[in-house]
Amino acid sequence: MTDLPTTLAAVAASSDQALALDAALLARATQMASDLAVNLTIAALIIVATWFGSKWAAGAARRALGRVRGLREDKTVEGFIVQVVRVVVISVGLIAVLQRLGVQTTSIIAVLGAASLAVGLAMQGTLSNVAAGVLLLMLRPYRVGDLVRIGDATGVVQRLDLFTTQLTDADNVKIVAPNSQVLGDVILNISGQATRRVAIDFTVSYSADLNEAREVIRSTAAAHGKVLGDTPVWTGVTGLLDSAVQITLHAHVLSGDWWQTRADLFQTIKEALDQAGIEIPFPQAVEYFGGNVGKAAELDQSPPDALLPSKGQ
Repeated sequence: MTDLPTTLAAVAASSDQALALDAALLARATQMASDLAVNLTIAALIIVATWFGSKWAAGAARRALGRVRGLREDKTVEGFIVQVVRVVVISVGLIAVLQRLGVQTTSIIAVLGAASLAVGLAMQGTLSNVAAGVLLLMLRPYRVGDLVRIGDATGVVQRLDLFTTQLTDADNVKIVAPNSQVLGDVILNISGQATRRVAIDFTVSYSADLNEAREVIRSTAAAHGKVLGDTPVWTGVTGLLDSAVQITLHAHVLSGDWWQTRADLFQTIKEALDQAGIEIPFPQAVEYFGGNVGKAAELDQSPPDALLPSKGQ
């Protein structure tokens, strides 16, 4: 009987200890939940601040680069550096978020260092595009606004990013080329020079006066307002074709005037040759009917008399 009170006391003590432990666990869980909520809230604020901070930093970098005299007319460097600034700010913000959530960034860096080979192999294409973008920015084979031909694509350069080069062709189609492919291919900068030569081949009849034809072509081209006068207009006989003599015209214009000037010269020189009475040969079909020869365009649809049966047959 004397053991009953002792047993009851022990049970009560153990119950008190269990309740105290539960209370401690509950307080600890409450504290952890509270800390997690605070950290998540702060992390969300950091993300929002990073987003707006990256936009502000990009805008500040763009304004600062706009004050540099050498970069006012060239948007290639500006777009590239602005994107780098944006990526750096976002990266710093993500590291701050991870640290706020209790993630040890040093351990992440150590893991990434240990897995650098695998990461490098998996991202070799992406990293090569970044490296190629830096080289393109340094070598400057083209700038924003230049008309270039890269492989089979031709268009105006719109922007040079970390990973790609964006073009727009004559049909307003957007072309995106990886920087590594651009750097490894032949780049033809069509508008890279201030001036460009227009080369047009004309044909005249063998019976035409070649000196007169050359002078008509030369004088007509020289009179065009877009043809530059500091480089003489050149004409010369460059071919003896099957049914015509080929005369080539060389004239220099500003790169931006090349297309329209070339089209204008085709029309004006053709009209000038017509006014001068100089024939421009064109293919003609000829049909033979026994001993008769005639142009197909001038033949009647009915067969010639030489092919008709005689009345006595």
